Amino acid sequence: MGIEHPPFPVQNSTQSFWRTQLDPLDNHRTTEVLPEKADIVVIGAGYAGASTVYHLLEKSKNLSKKPSILILEAREACSGATGRNGGHLKPDPFNRPGSVIEEYGVEAAAEAAAFEMSHVDVIKEVVEREGIDCDFVMTRTFDVQFQESTRAQLKAGYDRLVDNGVDTSRGVHCVADEKAEALSGVKGAKGCFSHTAGHMWPYRFVLHLLRKAISQGVGLQTHTPAQDISSSKDAEGYWTIGTSRGFIKSKVIVYASNAYTSKILPEYKDKIVPVRGICCRITTTKLSPPLLTNSYMLRHSSWEQDYLVPRMDGSIILGGARGVYYPTLENWYNTTDDSELIESAKTYFDGYMQRNFRGWEDSGATVNKIWTGIMGYSTDSLPHIGDVPGKPNQFILAGFTGHGMPQIFLSARGIASMVVEEKKFEETGVPRIYKTTQARLDSKRNKILETWRQSQGTVSSKL
Repeated sequence: MGIEHPPFPVQNSTQSFWRTQLDPLDNHRTTEVLPEKADIVVIGAGYAGASTVYHLLEKSKNLSKKPSILILEAREACSGATGRNGGHLKPDPFNRPGSVIEEYGVEAAAEAAAFEMSHVDVIKEVVEREGIDCDFVMTRTFDVQFQESTRAQLKAGYDRLVDNGVDTSRGVHCVADEKAEALSGVKGAKGCFSHTAGHMWPYRFVLHLLRKAISQGVGLQTHTPAQDISSSKDAEGYWTIGTSRGFIKSKVIVYASNAYTSKILPEYKDKIVPVRGICCRITTTKLSPPLLTNSYMLRHSSWEQDYLVPRMDGSIILGGARGVYYPTLENWYNTTDDSELIESAKTYFDGYMQRNFRGWEDSGATVNKIWTGIMGYSTDSLPHIGDVPGKPNQFILAGFTGHGMPQIFLSARGIASMVVEEKKFEETGVPRIYKTTQARLDSKRNKILETWRQSQGTVSSKL
């Protein structure tokens, strides 16, 4: 199952572009000594943790007694997947929902697709209302296919949604053949789907939410990994959390720890698997580089994709490279090491824009910075949201499978509703198929490895 790596984040991670301009809160500790108790402890200070706290505070405004909230972070604030991703707020209104229909039905697929699409407008509203300086852009994204078989597969899923009247499919536009290259500007494109999306500087977004939370009395303790949780509550109803700096008791625990969840919640071992990815920033020597106004997903095959986000400063955020590292399981599966690059992918992005985009041949585009990050992949491809089975007042939002940007913020609102308003999961507006259940934990299926095996054509002896 790949090489075993330490379960906690490593301390010498590669530096992402997003973390080249650090916020004063990056290493923040609200108090020198860890508090003895809190009403709510949130584990993780990334997108999921910060969003959860934001919604907890919003829903606690009218309470006569505000809950005390503490955030534990193993490394620096927003130093995990959110601080290392592409900043791509790309919902999926047609690809995944097309396959979800087969397994879960039309209503579930429509619900999940609408939930993702709503994130673009919701994040836009939050950025504007809160005055968040995070380079947010609302745009169209181009989903481009280089193989006719891949285009046909996506088109079949899209047609299934259209035939079943799924609303989100109405906002999708698709073209094929020579029109695909003409529309997208991608050389050799066989198909192109487009729909509404967004992108932003994720680190700045998260740090703004954390700053607001701290100003309202929330505690943040960086470099304080949660190491274990008591097996039961004490007589006063508190869970005990062991950390690298001592113990803290809490009535409520929210796990926003994504790839690292199984270390402190062993029941999620082999259900949320740490997976390594690689990303870079491309710059050009030209004073006026070729203009890209859309973000992209470039599909070289059914399993090999790259994603691309153009920034307003003319640079490009580009990630993927699965074609060169994905075949070797040890490169990416079940690893928490983001301190080094993936060797086989180090040069993949060199000349990428010149190879793939019309008008970029003489752009002088080169890799300016490159890094790795660790994502939490769910073995059934769905996030785990809701009550931790068998553990009252423990909640989870994790396992976003590299697709958390259009899923997390409103999932966090759902968790906050469960904590503050004592709503049932089914009352939160979070898609029903996201609910974490004992049945999902008991399942032996691993879609991550199934997809990998299919891409290789045979089952590897390494397994």
